Amino acid sequence: MSAGKGGKLKERIPFNDSWLYKPSFTSADPCGTTDTAEYSRVDLPHTNKILPYNCFDEAECQFISSYKKLFRVSKNWEGKTVLLEFEGVMAACDVWCNGIHVGGHEGGFTPFQVDLTAAVRFGEENVLTVKVDSTERKDIPPFGNVVDYLTYGGIYREVWLTAADPVFLSRIFLDCPDPLEEEKTLHCSCEITARQTCESTVTVTLFSPQGEKIGEQTETLSLGQGCGKYRITLSHLQKIALWDPDHPNLYTAEAEMRAGDNRDICTERFGFRSARFTPEGFFLNGKRVKLIGLNRHQSWPYAGYAMPRRVQRKDAQLLKEELGCNMVRTSHYPQSRHFLDACDEMGLLVMEEIPGWQHIGEEAWKERSLKELEEMIVRDYNRPSIVLWGVRINESQDDHGFYTRTNALAHSLDPGRQTGGTRYIQRSELLEDVYTYNDFTHEGGEEVFRPQQETTGLESPVPLLVTESNGHMYPTKRFDQEQRLTEHALRHLRVINESLGREDLAGGISWCAFDYHTHSSFGSGDKICYHGVFDMFRNPKYAAYAYASQKNPAMQIVMEPVTAACRGEKDGGGMVPFYIMTNCDFVRVYKNGKQVADFYPQKEDFPYLPHPPVMVVHLMEADVISGFSGEDRQQFQEYLEKRMREGTLTGLRQEDLEYLAKLAHKYGLDVKGLVTTVIKSAGGWGDIANNLVLEGFWDGRAVCCREIGEGKYAAGITAKPDDTVLYTGGETYDATRITVEAIDNRGNLMPFIQECVEVKLEGPVSLIGPARFPLTGGISSFWIRTAGETGSVRISVEGMTGRTECALEVELAVPLT
Repeated sequence: MSAGKGGKLKERIPFNDSWLYKPSFTSADPCGTTDTAEYSRVDLPHTNKILPYNCFDEAECQFISSYKKLFRVSKNWEGKTVLLEFEGVMAACDVWCNGIHVGGHEGGFTPFQVDLTAAVRFGEENVLTVKVDSTERKDIPPFGNVVDYLTYGGIYREVWLTAADPVFLSRIFLDCPDPLEEEKTLHCSCEITARQTCESTVTVTLFSPQGEKIGEQTETLSLGQGCGKYRITLSHLQKIALWDPDHPNLYTAEAEMRAGDNRDICTERFGFRSARFTPEGFFLNGKRVKLIGLNRHQSWPYAGYAMPRRVQRKDAQLLKEELGCNMVRTSHYPQSRHFLDACDEMGLLVMEEIPGWQHIGEEAWKERSLKELEEMIVRDYNRPSIVLWGVRINESQDDHGFYTRTNALAHSLDPGRQTGGTRYIQRSELLEDVYTYNDFTHEGGEEVFRPQQETTGLESPVPLLVTESNGHMYPTKRFDQEQRLTEHALRHLRVINESLGREDLAGGISWCAFDYHTHSSFGSGDKICYHGVFDMFRNPKYAAYAYASQKNPAMQIVMEPVTAACRGEKDGGGMVPFYIMTNCDFVRVYKNGKQVADFYPQKEDFPYLPHPPVMVVHLMEADVISGFSGEDRQQFQEYLEKRMREGTLTGLRQEDLEYLAKLAHKYGLDVKGLVTTVIKSAGGWGDIANNLVLEGFWDGRAVCCREIGEGKYAAGITAKPDDTVLYTGGETYDATRITVEAIDNRGNLMPFIQECVEVKLEGPVSLIGPARFPLTGGISSFWIRTAGETGSVRISVEGMTGRTECALEVELAVPLT
């Protein structure tokens, strides 16, 4: 390819297509020759090894590999500074250009750049070689001991080639010291690199979310040689809309620099907002906000960490829009800028933390960690979504000297943001601004979180945020028995309820959003931790509906029965009780065409939830007890619920028979018939199929309806793409997910079907992963990526129960915004 067209603005071009890769490295590889016989063509992001979904050897991706790229640079770039920017390489690398070593990096989660100026040949072909060390080196965080997640390997984030004039803008840092004042101030610190001292003018312009100019300031600066920071202030800014989760207003600051013939522009988005953790909770723009969210690992089946923009952003959409979370923790490392961009745009608050997992290494390891902290803060300084820097190694022991340094560094780089540090030990030394704590107290009983003083050991209240709960305490697979899936959801609801109800808590970030790959020391023996409310394919478990059901029904109605709706799935038999995760006011249940009853949210069990779950406690038709007096009807309903909770509704005791006989005599009913009816109210045994209709009511009207029950059979499979248009010709390849479900005759998922499907593609796309795979819990997903051409795509999926198709388009030259 040919890079560079001249011009006076800094040129920054994507450098992600047509790399060459081999899964090994020798000392002869960096020599600068164009012999690429051993290499295969790849595009970035790229994982060094496509792993199976599970049951692999984690060492398969821990090796040293080699990447090459052949490229041409225009003669117009002579005299410019040529930089190569890497967004993420796992876990260490060295870079050569034309056989000359030009730099390297240690640490897999933060960006870095190397200067190619002295090595590149203008107007000629150049050879770039990158040695990537994906072994778990003990001198690089998070490694040094066992780690409860995989880091995979490769150049797994994007790369950029930049040509800058002798004087250029490296970046800008934006601050508002008075966000709650009617007239606001914006400080813009411009980082300018100059080869020699010179005079420069810099104009900073602020644009509204609608693109209107609302402020501008120009200053003349005397630039020193090297890299320096220069502050320009915009004052008396009026009618500024604040950034918050419901209104994520993003402004754009543009800094334009002129120094002789040199000209450069740097733009950054910014949100005006105030964010403070106090002993009374978390306050955003002066208003108390309860933080409810989940931890996120950035891993996917087969591709590991290597997914492009669209797929990264989808995770933020799942958390904010589908689940209704307002907070995410980037466990346990800085994550993709694409994900964080989406958090800024969607209003998802973020706690971002340095790489690690329990282990603290020697001094060189600590220095590397401090460097990663700096790289993280510099990269993400301007993001309004980030409200807390995580400056401790996740779940590590106290280290006064080290954590004094991490806090001091974070505050020196960013005085405006608070720090936290995730620990799991009680009475840990508090050096940060917020006591962030992994509280795994809840085991299904009444106690959910420890009292604050027991947690902190401090006499006075401090800002307190629970950063993990649940997770390994109750690992749950998507294909587990109904009762386990339901209890998993209820545990998350109890944690949300406690987080909302505790006045001394800023909130709770539970473990975790998605199942993830791990090492042999953890997980279920197949290299997966099944801790997510979604599986690795981003398909929901029942627990996902626990979060989704808390959304405002004016925005979206949610009604998800969390049951297999059959008599033989529960221990002891019976269909009830079962829960419905919903934000409806109540749910009306019909059985086999007859009305049963209206069931209401369980407010007594979950007093602080906006929308407690509805529990269906019996399936007795309403006309059976229509003749009872109001008092007897109420007592009978309470009796049914009590026996249901005790698990004895299908196996009545002597006292039950006496009560029912007395009731039957009072109303002239057949005793045996009433006893049979009571047993049937649990679903019965050996009776006809129970087919249920659930009707959700909100604001006085029926708003949704679902049919579930036993009279079901496999009706086919569906294939639904997340997106119907992909783009080629952007920063790199585009990708999207297609979800395959086996459905019954009512359109419901069939969780126990044993089905293997095969995918066939027509058009300019390719699969990420295998073409044949099983449906796990009745559902699975796969990802496709563009292949550099435009055109129509047809996707067919076929299994034993049927065949289905879906289609999408790949278009050219549509910018990915």
